[in-house]
Amino acid sequence: MNDVVPVPQGLFTQRDAGPFDPPSGMTRLRETRPVSPLLFPDGHVGWVVTGYDAVRRLLADGRFSSRQDIGVLHMPFEVPGMPVPTEPSPQIPGVFIAMDPPDHTRLRRKLTGAFTVKRMRELEEHVVDVVERQLDAMARLTPPVDLVEEFALPVPSLVICELLGVPYADRGGFQADSAKFLVKDQPLEEKMAAYTGLTGYLADLVTRKRAAPDDDILSDLARDEDLSVEELTGIAFLLLLAGHETTANMLALGTFALLENPAQAAGLRADPDLLPGAVEELMRYLSIADIFYRYAVEDVELGGETIPAGSTVIVSLLAANRDPLRFDDPDTLDVRRTARGHVSFGHGVHQCLGQQLARVEMRAGFHGLLRRFPTLALAVPAEEVEVKADMNIYGVHALPVTWSGTAG
Repeated sequence: MNDVVPVPQGLFTQRDAGPFDPPSGMTRLRETRPVSPLLFPDGHVGWVVTGYDAVRRLLADGRFSSRQDIGVLHMPFEVPGMPVPTEPSPQIPGVFIAMDPPDHTRLRRKLTGAFTVKRMRELEEHVVDVVERQLDAMARLTPPVDLVEEFALPVPSLVICELLGVPYADRGGFQADSAKFLVKDQPLEEKMAAYTGLTGYLADLVTRKRAAPDDDILSDLARDEDLSVEELTGIAFLLLLAGHETTANMLALGTFALLENPAQAAGLRADPDLLPGAVEELMRYLSIADIFYRYAVEDVELGGETIPAGSTVIVSLLAANRDPLRFDDPDTLDVRRTARGHVSFGHGVHQCLGQQLARVEMRAGFHGLLRRFPTLALAVPAEEVEVKADMNIYGVHALPVTWSGTAG
């Protein structure tokens, strides 16, 4: 292809349009060529998919594989210490998001009962209690405080630890390792050390649960003799990582977005019935889990382009969720918008297993925070809030906030 250009510098990280908007390079790709070939640093011609319709089609098409052990997956940016890939990566037991059916189906099916809509509704009252206790603790502090440390991270961590049966007292270790693991541009040795630390901890935990199960999700899985300890560890790794990192970042970044859009926050305070729709709109608007990888197992026509077999394909959920062909005025946060159809939880067989839990936590979290802290405000200028442009899950490293009074 004579028109293929190298991956632009900062294409996936440079939030030059603002902390809540896609990198301008991704927006330009969507406007000019929603299915775009790009020359990766190692010489591979990969593809970046940014248009809403193309993203939905790709995620539902089994010819785009999630497996990393059937072909070479090329990186669109250089990773310090990582050699140029020449062969597929080994499959990690239990990590079913990197599998295709039937392996993916076998493992995911063992978890569907734990995350049903009915079970999450039954859990909602408990989540509200967790939120209120954390808000009580925050109200006793003297502002300014870091909302990430005092609210956004503890709430989902408490919930997922209790559900999985992970001791909350161990959170310091697994949160540090998971944060390090999610840094994009870091030496391979550091990334692997974080991964090894987290999986080593979880392997010991699931081994103990197999010997003496309790009343939690990991114990239920440990009772299943069809699952090996290695598979249990991989599943635990996925659930723990996704169960606290994603929702924590949504609570913090979502609060930042609402504080920067005070009319939207005021609308939610005045009418809490808007919250379910507002959660969907915040998910669409922020799309914190943005970039996903697929491998074309055969030639596939998509968006008027032919993606050759063996291609690495990058999917941008954020660019898709900001597509003006799908959402009117997409770069505006509107809590009254009907944002159904957004792809923030993915689409197809890999659609997020824990999405109902995330919705419960966000509804309770935003409702409690807006109600208890009616004067909540940033304690620093917005441009001083450090965003996680360097992380695989977007958010803020800290969110200093202040207030002048609390409500009961």
